[in-house]
Amino acid sequence: MASPIAKLFGQTALYGLPSILGRLLNYLLVPLYTAVFAKPADYGVLSDLYAYVAFLMVLLPLGMETAYFRFIQEAPDPDKVFNNSFIPVVALNAGVFLVLYFTNPWIATWMLYKEHNEFILLIGSIVCIDAIAALPLAKLRSENQAKRFVTIQFSSILLNIGLNLLFLLLFFNPQRPEEGILFVLIANLLASGVKVIMVYDIIARVRLAVDFILIKKMMLYAWPLVIAGFAGIINETLDRVLLKQILYDPNIPNSLEQATAQVGIYSACYKLAMLVTILLQAYRYAAEPFFFNQLKNQNREVVFARVMNVFIALVCIAFLFVSINVGILKFFIRKDAYYVGLKVVPILLFANVCLGIYYNQSVWYKLSNRTEYGAYIALIGAAVTIIINVLFIPMYGFMACAWATLLAYFTQMTLSYYWGKKHYPIPYNSRKFFLYIGSAIGIYCVFSLLRTGFKVSLKEVHFGLLVIGNLFIAGYVYLVYRNERYLLRAKRN
Repeated sequence: MASPIAKLFGQTALYGLPSILGRLLNYLLVPLYTAVFAKPADYGVLSDLYAYVAFLMVLLPLGMETAYFRFIQEAPDPDKVFNNSFIPVVALNAGVFLVLYFTNPWIATWMLYKEHNEFILLIGSIVCIDAIAALPLAKLRSENQAKRFVTIQFSSILLNIGLNLLFLLLFFNPQRPEEGILFVLIANLLASGVKVIMVYDIIARVRLAVDFILIKKMMLYAWPLVIAGFAGIINETLDRVLLKQILYDPNIPNSLEQATAQVGIYSACYKLAMLVTILLQAYRYAAEPFFFNQLKNQNREVVFARVMNVFIALVCIAFLFVSINVGILKFFIRKDAYYVGLKVVPILLFANVCLGIYYNQSVWYKLSNRTEYGAYIALIGAAVTIIINVLFIPMYGFMACAWATLLAYFTQMTLSYYWGKKHYPIPYNSRKFFLYIGSAIGIYCVFSLLRTGFKVSLKEVHFGLLVIGNLFIAGYVYLVYRNERYLLRAKRN
């Protein structure tokens, strides 16, 4: 019988498969976007808009996915929990859409898109539809309807990719970049709508028998997670918004285009750090229900500690693979104008390693019902992000954004470890922490010194260096295998 850890990583592969392939396919759209949007400023507009989408996608589901997973563990009627999770989400999103419909001209002006308020209506529609689809998809995950979950996610992803290719390759006029942005947003809107259509049977079974006491309990549980998620999105995407808003000076000619170009360069190079982000997204799909299902396992703390060991090893392998092979991976970005931002890639990769460790540690406050600590930690991280970006963007541009991201995630990881030891101790193996993380950093530093010695820049490809670097990675994988062989034995047993 498979061990719980093997089961978790099996579920990560299964439930995370649509996310992994979807993000990989979207990753493959980067060459398309950076080719059709010849100016980084045009791609920067798209990146800026999706930064706002990310904020709304945290707020509008109200944290009810996590609350649903938590409350069905002890509820005699899971359908009642689902109904009372879903109704507030629908009500909120209907209200938000009405507000956006009537106020979009003012919002567009504030976002520096005065003549394109249609952008605001489109991103508002996308986030409201996605928020409504989120809970039915969570219900499928909780009921282990993996085949249907994967089918729905794949359908949406493939439609989005197909429409992007169709619109941008056949109908887009490069002389009108705003038209290309509209095409991308329309493709996303239609793909989001497909998800709602495919879970319509679940939505149709919702009954308006509202239990206000249950909703209140769920909201009290979820609101700190919403704050934590919102603060987390500040760490992840606010830098794009601040980069544009801070660098733009209406008194300087072409200032808006130059500021938006910085956003485009940073965002394109951020995509190269996506491999670790993909692993995190896939892992989170499986980890949340898995951790809650371990509540009745007397050895759950041991399981959590072992999961952490393997997780750190995997994200460090991803960190090494991308940072060492960035000279090849950069070819996904089609224009040389973007390559000036490649130096942010290793910084962002390690930032995501810290974020992944924090995700694992967050189990302590979710299982102990101390979700307010999640809010405290995320708010402190958000404060670090805002302060560093505001102080240093004027001097260092997008490099300040990258370092702010790393320091924010490192702070959150450290605080979570400290408070977790006090309130819900988990016997993490700190020796392996330092072994895996320290070895990964050491390998990258040695490789960087070799690159300096050979006088090879980040955007250049040196075959001999790549062979040496990938041999380092192979050695690291062997180190992990030697330390984690017990997992393979547990799965066979």
